[in-house]
Formats: sequence, structure tokens, C-alpha cells
Amino acid sequence: MSEFLRATRCMQLVTANWTAMKVTKYFEATRSRPDRAQIRDEWIQQVIEFPDRKLIQQDGRIRRWAAIREADNRYLRVVLLSDRETIHNAFFDRGYKP
Repeated sequence: MSEFLRATRCMQLVTANWTAMKVTKYFEATRSRPDRAQIRDEWIQQVIEFPDRKLIQQDGRIRRWAAIREADNRYLRVVLLSDRETIHNAFFDRGYKP
């Protein structure tokens, strides 16, 4: 495997405050979708650090929601792996009821 591919697999995103975020390959792939590209890294970090609600799924993944003021108070859902730090998914949850 080339060094480039190895580095790509281990890629970490860096937020505005320079905190590294571990992400899955699925998350990397979905970031290019038009509806997901607008989601800022700092919003994801905000949801992780200060969620309005948390829920642990049966598979151990953790869902966290928080309202994002800069996005018309829409609720951003961030799904973490069971390690509680690797981001698997992030999207505005139209069905979320606070």
C-alpha cells in the first residue's frame, strides 16, 4: 500500500480551534455531499462537547444533538463510534424533536 493511501486512511480533520477530530472513511465520503458540505467542523465539535441530548445506540454508537444558531437553530446530529471520539456521521436532523 502506498504511503499516500496509508496517510489518507489515518486522516484527521482539524477544527478552527486546532483540535484534531478522528473520523471514519464513511464520514469522509459523506462530507462531499452538497447537504453535508455546509456543516462546519466547529459545529461538529460544539455538538460533541455541549450536546443538548445524548443517546447510546444498541451497537454502542453515541448520538448527540445540539441546535446550531448560525444554521437557523437547526439541530445537528453527530454520531460517534463507541470509542466516544471517532466521528462516523454528522447531519442536520429534520426529524429531531427537542
